[in-house]
Amino acid sequence: MKTMQGRFRAALLMTAAVSVLAFAAGAKAQDQNSKENPWPYNNPSSHDNPWSLEKPSPVLAVVGDIACQPGGEVETTGSTVTVLEPAGEAKSEFCFDPKSPYTASSLWQSQEATANQIEAMKPDLVAIVGDLQYQVGQYSDFEQSYDLTYGAFKFITRPAPGNHEFYDEHSETGVAGYGYFSYFNGFQIVIPTPTTTTSGATSTTTGAPAIPIMTLVKDPCPSTPAAVAAACGNPGLTTPNPQPIPRADGQAGHFEESGGPGSTPANPVGVGDGWYSYNLGSWHLISLNIECSTQPGGCSDTGAWFGAELSWLEKDLEENRSACTAAYWHQPTFSATNGITPEGIAAQAFWQKLYDHRADLVLNGHDHLYARYQPLTPDGTPDKERGIREFIVGTGGETLDPIVQATVTSGSSETNLEDPSGNTSFNATNLQAYSGDYWGVMALTLDPNGYHWDFESALAGPAGLVAGNGPTFPAPNTNGGYSDTGFGSCHNSPF
Repeated sequence: MKTMQGRFRAALLMTAAVSVLAFAAGAKAQDQNSKENPWPYNNPSSHDNPWSLEKPSPVLAVVGDIACQPGGEVETTGSTVTVLEPAGEAKSEFCFDPKSPYTASSLWQSQEATANQIEAMKPDLVAIVGDLQYQVGQYSDFEQSYDLTYGAFKFITRPAPGNHEFYDEHSETGVAGYGYFSYFNGFQIVIPTPTTTTSGATSTTTGAPAIPIMTLVKDPCPSTPAAVAAACGNPGLTTPNPQPIPRADGQAGHFEESGGPGSTPANPVGVGDGWYSYNLGSWHLISLNIECSTQPGGCSDTGAWFGAELSWLEKDLEENRSACTAAYWHQPTFSATNGITPEGIAAQAFWQKLYDHRADLVLNGHDHLYARYQPLTPDGTPDKERGIREFIVGTGGETLDPIVQATVTSGSSETNLEDPSGNTSFNATNLQAYSGDYWGVMALTLDPNGYHWDFESALAGPAGLVAGNGPTFPAPNTNGGYSDTGFGSCHNSPF
């Protein structure tokens, strides 16, 4: 019996030794695989210690308001430089022709600088908080600007749309999300029938390249009611913009080919939903679409489109079992520029559902600056125990906005310029970090029961901008850059 036990023990030891060797070989192979297939296919940080059973916390890069509008040719005659506007487009802030004090290279350099920052960061995923492509996100604009820089991270990008993907902006006619959804979801194509020609005994079959199925997208911005027209941007051009018809489902969420305002059988106007959720590490992340002004039912929480999104969000939160939760969309409820929009007010409905389900973070863009608020309730009341912290990271490359901390009071024809609760000194009371002088990206590390953030500037704005863009806090670094770092715990954390 002892002999059998000894043999059994020896067999166990041999099996364990083989397992260790196999694990070591597997770890070595995995490590070698990570070197052969570097980020973004494999995040190098996850292979720092192949013997560790613990995985490092994933990193989410957060940024929005990115790519300048392409178009316009530069013509030089002697010492005179003229920007020739593309045919059919009104003068706007092209990459070649930004407003002062930006130069012709500023907006290319800024979006490239933040793209370089993401590449150096090597995040697990990239959350884009709207306004990816200016001015109205036509598919050709995405190809000629956004794709030249941020296209490098396309398959690890989890986007949310902004007003510049849906509405009229800077005298450009909006394309109702068609360019955005076509870029991320792909588009429908026509495959031409090959033609065969015969010459004597020889037959030749010639194929033609597939082409996208295009549709003329009507102006998505109605002229009435006045509130919707104002929220939808400047009047657009009268000529409709042909755009590819997006595929129904994909990276940007669901797109419905017909059924939008102004639909006719001959010229359908699609409706882009664009909301979805996913998990990363121990976190549940929710990408939402607040561009409701042109959608069926508008921004009413009982409207057909926005009501459907709120119902989806409620169900998603009820089914969520993650320790930590963050949501992101474009137009913020609390604005560091004191630029509260009707969409930002409508987004209080998001806040309420997130607060009721103990969510932790809200991530926004729209304001072209960086800002961090203390944890708040949906009506803007500080709440250290259950409050949600809002970050604004609209610093991806477009022209920067000023921080507004001064007391602001709505005029006779204005509403909610202070904040949804009407607190005239809301920003002075609740902002904890802020700057409108730098482009940059926030690295959000998603720990098992908490998070830590690190916003770092990639490039400073033009010198002529700084004096008019308000205060910066914390103060700039000794090297002239800006950073804001910190950490927090999740509401469902045991710590």
